[in-house]
Order: sequence, then structure tokens, then C-alpha cells
Amino acid sequence: MSVPETVDRVLLTAAVVLIVLAGAGLLFRIWRGPSMLDRAISLDVCAALIIAGLGAKSAFARDPFYFPIMLVLAFLGFTGSVGIARFIAVRDRPPGRPRTDGDPRTGKEAP
Repeated sequence: MSVPETVDRVLLTAAVVLIVLAGAGLLFRIWRGPSMLDRAISLDVCAALIIAGLGAKSAFARDPFYFPIMLVLAFLGFTGSVGIARFIAVRDRPPGRPRTDGDPRTGKEAP
């Protein structure tokens, strides 16, 4: 193996080790919480770590097979994060505060 290939393998191995360590910390944060928002953010980071792991696998194998899968996972992770954030925002809204999904000029709620 040439020097650039050796450096490439060492850097990819270091990246995989960092991904595994981040996954361990992520599991700890999902387990301990302390709030639902922390767990939701941890699940979003979990999707990012899976994408990073697939990217490292693609780099090791020098195969672009996983790129479309990574793209779909990124889209699903984003969509899930937005959905969870919207759910938490609605749940944590203080009582008595008017809804903001109507016409802001008249204050009337949407049907």
C-alpha cells in the first residue's frame, strides 16, 4: 500500500472510532434524558450518525451504492425532527395563549 492509501485508511478508521464513541454518548443521552426534547434531539443525531457510518462504509469500500440511502435517511431525519419539534411546541404552549394558525390581522382562527 502506498502512503496516501495508508493515511486514508488510518483517517477512516479514526472516523469510525469517533462515530462509535459518539453513538455511545448518544445512547447515554437517550437513556438519561432529562427531558423529552433532549431525547428528540438525540434521535435526530442518531440519524446523522447512521448517515456518517454509511458514508464511512462507502469510503472504505470505495462504492457509491449507499449514497441514495444516505439521502433518504437525511430526508427522513429532517422530517422527523420537524414533526417532533412541532409536537413539542404545541404541547409546551402556555395555557390561555392564542393560537397562531389563523389570520394575524383579524385574530380569527382558521376553520
